[in-house]
Amino acid sequence: MASFFASNAALPKLFLALCLLHMASATRRLAELVQDQSPPMKYHNGPLLSGKISVNLIWYGRFKPSQRTIVSDFVTSISSDPSLAQAPPSVSQWWKTVDKYYHLSSSKRSTPSLSLSLGRQVLDESYSLGKSLTSKHLVELASRGEQQNAINVVLTSSDVAVEGFCMSRCGSHDSAVGSVKVNGRSSRFAYIWVGNSETQCPGQCAWPFHQPQYGPQSPPLVAPNGDVGVDGMVINLAGLLAGTATNPFSNGYYQGEAGASLEAASACTGIYANGAYPGYAGDLLVEKATGASFNAHGVNGRKYLVPALYDPSTSSCSTLV
Repeated sequence: MASFFASNAALPKLFLALCLLHMASATRRLAELVQDQSPPMKYHNGPLLSGKISVNLIWYGRFKPSQRTIVSDFVTSISSDPSLAQAPPSVSQWWKTVDKYYHLSSSKRSTPSLSLSLGRQVLDESYSLGKSLTSKHLVELASRGEQQNAINVVLTSSDVAVEGFCMSRCGSHDSAVGSVKVNGRSSRFAYIWVGNSETQCPGQCAWPFHQPQYGPQSPPLVAPNGDVGVDGMVINLAGLLAGTATNPFSNGYYQGEAGASLEAASACTGIYANGAYPGYAGDLLVEKATGASFNAHGVNGRKYLVPALYDPSTSSCSTLV
């Protein structure tokens, strides 16, 4: 009797498991179908960032030196300088997808190019504007960096609240009128903001290194640099750098309507490797010693997780692995 009861009791569980397996398979197929049918990335005839551009890091709040190094090494890793050896697949290789936008946007014989390098680092550990920031505060902080041939990146620590953070954004990029005039005219400079979500919303802004806040649940992955908050910041910074390069002034490359558009990285949200589907980042590389998941090598032996980028030459999301 016991054996018969156990067998009958197991049947509903087996049926449920088969249903879940079928649903997961359907989800994968749907994700692949949606990815294949992604709308084209339209060019709106505006300028892309070009030339030699410095990425200035403005640290607001308290960050450990090790945390600052994780981010600064990532920015340095974007450089294609042959002297900065990176094992494949590399961050610099990932950035080459961005280069494709420049080839498509140019109708001239000479194609514009972009070269990013690590610039100045500014520290504000005294919270000079308080611990609750508005978008205007972000512009004020971004203005502390160079305003010509630069992208100024504001990074806020885990104890700083920012307008819209965790509700509608994990970071953002925009442009602002600078104090420096070019040929007698006011010019605009590009800036980025990224927040450390470690204590506020890691399930939303540091996934897949934390249990997701919404949607399909999956075990969190081990962060490649051992810092859930900062490794999550790198993911967001990477996508925003790609968006800033290809759509710095809201009239470059994007899908959809201005103000609610999808850019090079946001058009591929949640995809980090082949086989990705909602709730699953994809078939990533795993460091044997630590179990950390990553998809790109950087300078100084670093490993990072970078988002998929929309490849304008294939009209699909492109991943390194």
